[in-house]
Amino acid sequence: MRVNVNAQHCIGAGQCVLIAPEVFDQSDEGTVMVLVETLDDSAQAVAREAVVACPSRSISLAEG
Repeated sequence: MRVNVNAQHCIGAGQCVLIAPEVFDQSDEGTVMVLVETLDDSAQAVAREAVVACPSRSISLAEG
C-alpha cells in the first residue's frame, strides 16, 4: 500500500502526525510530508486512521 498526499491542499492541522508519526511529518510550512511511502502491514492501520482524520482530505492510500 502506498501513501499519496496533496501538500498544496493540506491545511496543516497535524492530525496525521499525531496519529501516525512513523508515517507522516510536517514541513517547515506546516504541510504534510510522507516519511514512508510504501507501508508495511503494521503501518497500514494507523495510516488509514490518518486518512479519515484529515480535515482537508489531503491524504489517500492506494494499493500497490
